[in-house]
Amino acid sequence: MLVIGLMSGTSLDGVDAVVIEATDPQAPRLLAHHHQPYATELIARLRAVDATTALEHVLALDAELAGEYAQAVEALLGKAALGRAEIAAIGLHGQTVWHAPAANPPVTCQIGDPSRLAQATGITVVADFRQRDMAAGGEGAPFAPFFHALLFADETPRAVVNLGGIANVSLLDAGGAVMGGFDCGPGNILLDAWVRKTQNKAFDLGGQFAASGRVDEALLARLLDDPFFARRPPKSTGPEAFHLGWLETHLTGTESPEDVQATLAALTAESLAQSLRQWGKKAGEVVLCGGGVNNVDLRQRIEKALPEHRVITSDDLGWPAASIEAVGFACLAVRTLQGEAVDLTAVTGARQPVVLGGIYPA
Repeated sequence: MLVIGLMSGTSLDGVDAVVIEATDPQAPRLLAHHHQPYATELIARLRAVDATTALEHVLALDAELAGEYAQAVEALLGKAALGRAEIAAIGLHGQTVWHAPAANPPVTCQIGDPSRLAQATGITVVADFRQRDMAAGGEGAPFAPFFHALLFADETPRAVVNLGGIANVSLLDAGGAVMGGFDCGPGNILLDAWVRKTQNKAFDLGGQFAASGRVDEALLARLLDDPFFARRPPKSTGPEAFHLGWLETHLTGTESPEDVQATLAALTAESLAQSLRQWGKKAGEVVLCGGGVNNVDLRQRIEKALPEHRVITSDDLGWPAASIEAVGFACLAVRTLQGEAVDLTAVTGARQPVVLGGIYPA
């Protein structure tokens, strides 16, 4: 069984597309990975979406992203030398534009019309994973613990950390059973927003700008005082909570740009360390994956903040960091196609295991 996974996260850098061989759903094998960047103009329009955005604009983006995903699929198939008839399905996360698990009722929205994607590619699409979890009383995120357990089970208890726009952690016991998982705070989202505002760059390459500054301990304390960090799991968050406006409410106006950048890197590292001290003490190893793995300064800060843990990357274990989430949604698609429920009760707070996602036939 060959399955494609598509992931575009809160970093808004583009689409990661993978094809996996999933004949044994418990042991997926990565065959090919393709990254397709978003155009600068599209990034700006996606970043501007919030609760006040006109419905016509959201729906237009919904249709447009389906086209972006279809292009990513075609490029991936070319790279893998595969025909579309060989692919059983596409597992599509979609682009999250709103996630409000604390609302009444809880709501979430991922765009990238799966019906259009199925029509454009001629391949069955599995999508809308978060909505079913919310219908069962869950937060709708994170789903990473499900596939982190497939990829990183070990005799040593592990914490697997995805450093995307938002950072999330999966807690695995010796043998790989999921003991918990939750969003622990900002990953790259504030780092990217601040360097974009002050340096007119899309991201801080290697963390060089952050490394040039000094941590403002008073600012760091104000940021860490946000109630989210003290909340017990299950918990999830997104750009609705952690954004440039949130950061600016904590600034005095006297900070240097590089010191703010260094403090934001420290916020990512310290909020992760704080989470592990509270809920992940048994984890002997910490496995880092996601785009933040490429930020050398951030990795070093995380290693320094976790002196009692051995910190490695998913690449050290044979899984390219940028591919993990896309692989995960391919694996989730397999479970949906087989009608198998996924147990995220210990992660999202769902009342019961449920079959995640809807199927959109080719």
